[in-house]
Amino acid sequence: MAKDTVRGVSDPASAPRERRFDGVVLLLAMVVVMWALEAADAIAPGTPFDRYGIEPRDPDSLPEVVTAPFLHVGFGHLIGNTIPLIAMGIVIALQGAKRLLLVTLIVIVVSGLGVWLIAPEGTTHLGASGIVFGYAAYLLTRGIFNRAPLELAVGLAVALIWGTALLGGLAPQDGVSWQGHLFGAIGGVIAARVFATGRRRQPA
Repeated sequence: MAKDTVRGVSDPASAPRERRFDGVVLLLAMVVVMWALEAADAIAPGTPFDRYGIEPRDPDSLPEVVTAPFLHVGFGHLIGNTIPLIAMGIVIALQGAKRLLLVTLIVIVVSGLGVWLIAPEGTTHLGASGIVFGYAAYLLTRGIFNRAPLELAVGLAVALIWGTALLGGLAPQDGVSWQGHLFGAIGGVIAARVFATGRRRQPA
């Protein structure tokens, strides 16, 4: 985390504002990378980047656990993921770049490994929807772990706005990586638990 300093002395008042700014910058950088890759894929013949999706149970495809969330099958797919990614990601980004990065990494790893383990062979899985479901699950459950009324209210808002779409995305269906959605959500719950700050009762 960057800090404004004057002759080596930090300005504490500026720290929260800097954390929020850094988090938003990181989120927007992720989105820019997704759009740049899709634009390059659309221009190049044969959509060459699509081969970097996850291919279940193929050992050579394990590195694609990291690359697959940044690749999409066309701009319609990308737009559908970008809107909720920004809407929910910016709420997490307000906790700082480090929190956004760690939550995203947990979700990517859990979602990608889940897809690699249980999705059907002969399929290729691309897209940021696993991150979207992870962000949603994180926001839905962090208030429960933290016992924080404001975070509970944010989780309720997420449920009201995105709940139907999220539940629909968890239903098994052809042509949709519901496995990525499911394990992305599991990753979001894990992240919420890892970063829980709920108060513990202390003996008097």
